[in-house]
Amino acid sequence: MTRKSGRNRDGTFGPGKPQGARHKATKAALAMLDGEAKALTRQAVTMALAGATTAPRLCLERMVPLRRDAPVSFALPPMTTARDAATAAGAVLGAVADGDRTPTEGAHIMALVETYPRMLETTDLETRLAALEGVRT
Repeated sequence: MTRKSGRNRDGTFGPGKPQGARHKATKAALAMLDGEAKALTRQAVTMALAGATTAPRLCLERMVPLRRDAPVSFALPPMTTARDAATAAGAVLGAVADGDRTPTEGAHIMALVETYPRMLETTDLETRLAALEGVRT
């Protein structure tokens, strides 16, 4: 239970805003920049070509945030068996080798592909254990 001060009875603050929530002013500023991003980018490039580096860099850093993660979409064979996971892993390696995916993206996708056979093993063990327990009881 929180008090008027915003603190819980034990003196800590409540849960706060959800992760990724943005302040109203930030949302408004981003909405204004969205319409002008092309013009601002063109002006920043013009200034950079003229020799100014700090101002354009600061503008672009705020307009184009640091890329942390992005959705990845490419053809991956359907997986229903562990053998299919090996085929999918080959497709991932091929995409990295062809330059369609970065090595980091490939590693992340490969980690997802690797979990599939382990999940199949766990499901198989669970089924076998249930069958054994059913025989004993």
